[in-house]
Amino acid sequence: MIKSFLFSLSIVFPFITLNAQETIAPKYSNEFLSLGVGADAFSMGNAVVASTEGVNATYWNPAGLINQKTQMEASLMHSEYFAGIAKYDHAAYSYKLDEDRAIGFSFIRFGVDDIPNTTQLIDNNGVINYDNVQLFTAGDYAFTGSYAQRLKVKGMSIGGTAKVIYRNIGDFAHSWGFGLDAGWQYQLPKHWKFGIMARDITTTFNAWVFDLSPEMQSVFLNTQNELPTNGLELTLPRLIFAASGNVDLGKKGLNLSGEIDLDMTTDGKRNVLFKTNFASFDPHAGICFSYKNILKVRGGVSNIQQFTNYDLSTYWGFQPNIGVGVKLKNVQLDYAFTRLGDVKTNYYTHVFSLRFHFGKRA
Repeated sequence: MIKSFLFSLSIVFPFITLNAQETIAPKYSNEFLSLGVGADAFSMGNAVVASTEGVNATYWNPAGLINQKTQMEASLMHSEYFAGIAKYDHAAYSYKLDEDRAIGFSFIRFGVDDIPNTTQLIDNNGVINYDNVQLFTAGDYAFTGSYAQRLKVKGMSIGGTAKVIYRNIGDFAHSWGFGLDAGWQYQLPKHWKFGIMARDITTTFNAWVFDLSPEMQSVFLNTQNELPTNGLELTLPRLIFAASGNVDLGKKGLNLSGEIDLDMTTDGKRNVLFKTNFASFDPHAGICFSYKNILKVRGGVSNIQQFTNYDLSTYWGFQPNIGVGVKLKNVQLDYAFTRLGDVKTNYYTHVFSLRFHFGKRA
């Protein structure tokens, strides 16, 4: 009984203990927007900022929208974390206005449903009443619109994304936020591509509003927790530098491509490979073997960081990722198999995504 009560509080309190006396910019703010989209990207360790093109470029680098192969594209993705407790979904659509301009729209949801709220499990008379246990949802949502423009320099394009963010924790709290991203891509005539993605370039904010019932406030006070009040949460800028290359393996339609990305975060020292008090740098990389652009086998490494054992000793590890993709006419199916954490963990995640190509060839 007590464990259930404490578990419920452990779910609620991390979301609703913002300090309203000042504007704050915590690490990992709006981190659901850093997970990635598309099983093809997941399987390459999310190292796709330089090579991304088409509909999923609305997330990875809007400058890549201009390079989609058909006039219209659409994509869908679904994955689950922690044995299905958390669900992550993405949908997007892009349209090429002409040879030099393209637009795209996307929707992202990361949510945990059916969380038991046991803060009223014990009534005012000290009696346990299971009828007072209610379920709620903690969900994060993002709606984005992107625009891409080809520049006069051959192979170069730029793009921008505006995003509206809504986050809610049951009836207890919710927030609205807004931010801007910007991207750049440059493709050399043959085998090399380069990209830069600036996330939250203007600093993204979330304005939180809390609505706690008198009974909930009483629980906070009785458990010696501070009552949360309205306030702002800021997400500081992140820069991603990327380079990719590819080479043909003979004349039988075989191709090998690879990419290396370097994420630079500015919200303090993170647990990544390179870190300073000013910024942290997180490298990740991926490779892809392709046969006639029909069958693709991918692999990648990401989240290189230091882990702690039960005896408090530490070791360096990484997150492995593998996947496969098949394209049949105008439909592309991708699958990724990955883990949360390094090779010692058992938190497996399966990611599935579909991409559809419509209209005439661009």
